[in-house]
Amino acid sequence: MKKTIKRIIALFLIIGVVGLGLFLIFAPAIVEKGRNAVTAHDPYPVSPAAQTLHDSLIIGDWHADSLLWNRDLNKRADYGQVDIPRLLEGNVAIQVFTAVTKSPSGLNYEQNSAESWDNITTLAMAQLWPLRSWNSLLERALYQARKLHEFESAAPQHLKIIRNLGDLEEVLSRRAAGEQIVGALLGIEGGHPLEGDLNNLQYLQDAGYRLIGLQHFFDNELGGSLHGESNAGLSEFGKQVVIEIARRGLILDLAHSSQQVARDVLALTDMPLVVSHTGVHGQCATKRNYPDTLMQEIAATGGVIGIGYWLEVTCDDTPEGVAKVIQAAIEIVGEDAVSLGSDFDGSVRTRFDTSELAALTQALLDIGISEPQIRKVMGQNMMRVLRQRFLVPR
Repeated sequence: MKKTIKRIIALFLIIGVVGLGLFLIFAPAIVEKGRNAVTAHDPYPVSPAAQTLHDSLIIGDWHADSLLWNRDLNKRADYGQVDIPRLLEGNVAIQVFTAVTKSPSGLNYEQNSAESWDNITTLAMAQLWPLRSWNSLLERALYQARKLHEFESAAPQHLKIIRNLGDLEEVLSRRAAGEQIVGALLGIEGGHPLEGDLNNLQYLQDAGYRLIGLQHFFDNELGGSLHGESNAGLSEFGKQVVIEIARRGLILDLAHSSQQVARDVLALTDMPLVVSHTGVHGQCATKRNYPDTLMQEIAATGGVIGIGYWLEVTCDDTPEGVAKVIQAAIEIVGEDAVSLGSDFDGSVRTRFDTSELAALTQALLDIGISEPQIRKVMGQNMMRVLRQRFLVPR
């Protein structure tokens, strides 16, 4: 009888271990398939002229959250929205990969508490991230950077992390020579991985981070979020961080920052500023999109507004709808201040993935955007800002 009981217990333990293993293997992919879906659609028609133009473009995207998920980005997946093969298919030259380190439960665009349960903790545990990342936002950022470095080491012929001007020019030169390579920049979605310590900015910079967001969906030590509870401006610590970003030649991203934080940054520095992924309030009136007048002030710094591809910021997420938001942005902030900022793999549903970007080029042509304007929006404006920031003496 005792032997039978022991066998039953052992059997249940085996079943439990196997079940846990299957959960850890399959659950993250199931979650991502639901979070980063591409709406089923027929192939988008792209004319030979539009395809020829698209193939000649330098294309850059300011925002994708692909490092958050448990995928090998060197392999083409049949879910999610970004990986290296699909970036090459879409003729993307430069992709910013942004690390998400905290995301409040019940996330919404109106108001979130920094004290809400953090969904990234659950995801880190489920995906078996290093133990030290389970309770450290800095370690979560460093881990996601390491993932990108590993992808680069595994396929240096197709992926190069951009840390400076020389890296940027090398990628563009290699692509001009016909090589199939993507340049990757690391970005932080919110300054909370600093954990309130300015010295941690050096750890992030050493890991390769070059674009620094100040807030995400909640207020943090640097100041108020556009979706937080306080609507506050920059804290004293936030001001120190902004000054350091400017001094070090890093790029400052205002996406998700409160309007007052944006105004405080504008008063504190004259460097070109970026709103990496957004829409246009005059075209799609949601809280997620800054007022047009504030966008104009940001554009006046020589910075850029990255137009996203998802419904909540575009009010129409078809290629034609995104093209119309770009057209509205050109009218409001000027053709030199408009960029792309997909928010691919950022828990958003889209109508196309990065391999299908030629459909956006076609849509821009169809509504009368000129070829020079298309070249600026698709990448030239981004290259200008990157070159300007990388030239800052360090």
